[in-house]
Amino acid sequence: MSQGGDRELIGGQALYNALKAGSVWLQSHVAEVNALNVFPVPDGDTGTNMSLTLRAALDEVGSPQGLSVSEVGRRISHGALMGARGNSGVILSQILRGFARALDDKQAVTDLLLRSGASIDELNTVRKHLSRVKGGRLAKAAYPAHGISLILSDVIGDRLDVIASGPTAPDPSTYAEAIDVLGRYNLKDKVPANVMKILLDGAAGTFPETPKKGDPVFANFENIIIAGNQKATAAAEARAIELGFNPVAPANNVEGEASKLGARYARAVRSTQRWIGNDPQRQSMCFIYGGEPTVTVKGDGKGGRNTELALAFAIAADGMEGVTFLSAGTDGTDGPTDAAGAIVDGGTVKRGREKGLDAREYLERNDSYSFFKETGELLITGPTGTNVMDLEIVLIERP
Repeated sequence: MSQGGDRELIGGQALYNALKAGSVWLQSHVAEVNALNVFPVPDGDTGTNMSLTLRAALDEVGSPQGLSVSEVGRRISHGALMGARGNSGVILSQILRGFARALDDKQAVTDLLLRSGASIDELNTVRKHLSRVKGGRLAKAAYPAHGISLILSDVIGDRLDVIASGPTAPDPSTYAEAIDVLGRYNLKDKVPANVMKILLDGAAGTFPETPKKGDPVFANFENIIIAGNQKATAAAEARAIELGFNPVAPANNVEGEASKLGARYARAVRSTQRWIGNDPQRQSMCFIYGGEPTVTVKGDGKGGRNTELALAFAIAADGMEGVTFLSAGTDGTDGPTDAAGAIVDGGTVKRGREKGLDAREYLERNDSYSFFKETGELLITGPTGTNVMDLEIVLIERP
């Protein structure tokens, strides 16, 4: 079993692919499933009806490219209901309907927390208490089986209870703390009613808490971190040396408001460039950072934390020469966009101005993606298949 980034464990395309694989399997085993039906009478068409229903559900999706997991779930649910065949098809459609509703609720909570600037720890505290897998519950479900989790870390500090919401690790958080998180961001009245009911019932003891440290369900599980942000920044450091830059020791604990971090990086670059210029023996430098900033969404624009950070840097570095900055998600995805991030320099704001764009206005309405789409500075890699947080790299050439 592998664990990866917790910002999005499965996307619309992946959900579609999984259901399509199930449909292919069911179609090739229709006769076997048909033979299973003996109640109330052996009508011999259960497999056929389920297969036709699932195919109708997939047809409803059309092309899943670019669709969110929630949207694919909704289309699957509607297609299954409209194309249901026989009793087994109707039953299957209702299972898929419940699945789609749960996806909608979880997506709504996640979006509200992200737009409020909640940290990954706070996000996971809530999500772990809305899941039967997260927060150590996978280990509980598997107990007493033995298991090994091979983990890709996308969190600062590589905490096992935070990575992928810790499905095979003890969970120190509680239902009450999850409710506190929603209260902290004034979201109690905004999240779906089902979500609030689950959390309140859990806090009242109606549902059991997530398993804690010392619970025997973890005795047979081994958690191994096989990759993380430190390996990514170390690789970037090695490459910088090959290219003739003097890399600053990588930092892997970057967090905080993206727009403020961008301005802070630019100030550090200005002073560093002056320092390099004071001594002819000093070579060009490279700052390498890793972590996961956040964005408090106040506008209605399009963008993610990396493009927002890059735009803030570009504004603060306006007019600087010999400076290039990259901010990107290692998973190839930056918020609700098709970009991983952006690459900017001291001329970015000027190029935008020449196109009639006001960089500060775009930043204020959280519309960094649109700005960089016009200036041609988006970094688009496509999904990389992995996630070890974000990378921010600054190249500072001798003045």
